[in-house]
Amino acid sequence: MDISSLRERDNVNTFTVSELNNYIKNIFESNRTLSAVTVRGEISNFTSHRSGHLYFSLKDAEGQIRAVMFRSRAMMLKFMPESGMKVVLHGSVTVYPRDGSYQIYVSSMQPDGIGALYLAYEQLKERLAAEGLFSEEHKRLIPEMPRRVGVITSPTGAAVRDIINVTGRRFPSADIYLYPALVQGEGAERMLIDAVDYFDKTKLCDVIIIGRGGGSIEDLWAFNSEALARRIFAASVPIISAVGHETDFTICDFVADMRAPTPSAAAELAVPDRRELMMRLDSCGERAYTAIINNITRLKERVGYLTDKTGVKATLSFIETKKETVEAYRQKAVLLIRSELQRFRDKLAVNASKADALSPLSILSRGYSVAEGKQGIVKRADDVSVGDELRLTLSDGKIVAEVTEIIKEK
Repeated sequence: MDISSLRERDNVNTFTVSELNNYIKNIFESNRTLSAVTVRGEISNFTSHRSGHLYFSLKDAEGQIRAVMFRSRAMMLKFMPESGMKVVLHGSVTVYPRDGSYQIYVSSMQPDGIGALYLAYEQLKERLAAEGLFSEEHKRLIPEMPRRVGVITSPTGAAVRDIINVTGRRFPSADIYLYPALVQGEGAERMLIDAVDYFDKTKLCDVIIIGRGGGSIEDLWAFNSEALARRIFAASVPIISAVGHETDFTICDFVADMRAPTPSAAAELAVPDRRELMMRLDSCGERAYTAIINNITRLKERVGYLTDKTGVKATLSFIETKKETVEAYRQKAVLLIRSELQRFRDKLAVNASKADALSPLSILSRGYSVAEGKQGIVKRADDVSVGDELRLTLSDGKIVAEVTEIIKEK
């Protein structure tokens, strides 16, 4: 029944219950103020229905009003509401005809005094910590001298350049494998999870670095993913998280086996410093040399002591004949230690030269380029088709080109 027909019956003032409720509902919905209101209050009697709808009351010190947020709107929330939480919500006030009660139909909601993303971050952090995902007992040890380092980050960001430079300077014999991934925006979360999954299943690397440069909480949000956190926790390969700057913390940092304040620091934690290794080798050599000399000295003193004993003088001539043999062994041992130390130094120098020659940056500087198509890096002519767009990475920039002809080597 419409409003005009109801007005005709105003003289009688007789309604059915549903007619009266609908009449009041029309009054509410025709009011411009009630059609778009913003209300601040505290959530009470919160219920998350299995349908996805949220039901609760919004109250202050002197009153309360019922509210409902339907699933389509609730799915857009960055946090999970709960009783006792202070919020600011926007929606429309109308009457629910079946119950004859008025309520707010909520279209959007924000925490009062704190950002939605930060609240979601704190809620997830608290929940995963309670499950034990951040516990030290689950942390895997970072290998002391990894041969292969996996890197998950943007191929065009400063983070990958910092990691390559630091690793090449500290430990050039280590190979670096880059899994290019989005680090923010749509699709970033899925790509980061796929990258961890790839390195973990293939066991290609001894340690993994995942990260990016700094940014706002929105920029770093992919690294606050619950799914990514659980995949890192389940990985068998040790993972170092290097997300943002020193003051930035993400869920990824807490669940990883080690947290680095920056990507450069992550590279320093992942590989040893070859100069420190050389110093340690030299120190070991010196200690071994000193130990041999001390042992020989003790033997000489023991021999001298025995020669002074009654009944031992008969063996003096035999001992004298062995002194030269002992000295010869001492000299051979010293030469062998020095020879092994020099061989290790030469091998380390050769590996450093090979690593520098194989560096992606070094190859690009000699006039080569890297071609990337729709499926990633182009390795064969069959990987592209005429009309495809290619991104050519040079030492000083990038070129976007279109394939006009494909010539295969016979």
